[in-house]
Amino acid sequence: MKTLTVKLPDPLAMWLSRRAKELRRPQSELVRDALERARSGTDASSCHDLMMDVCGNINGPKDLSTNARHLDGFGK
Repeated sequence: MKTLTVKLPDPLAMWLSRRAKELRRPQSELVRDALERARSGTDASSCHDLMMDVCGNINGPKDLSTNARHLDGFGK
């Protein structure tokens, strides 16, 4: 495999570093995946892949939509 050195603006480098830590994947792997998607002309990301960083990060009652008790006093 060939090595390529790329200069990134600071904001992009910081984003790449954070994203790699979130996904627990090397930065180089994320860059290779992005280049492969660009080469094939398709973005194979699913909706879940795009929203993965916010999935499961909401605190609150798990039965909010089904338990009428949570609506007591709403609108008063």
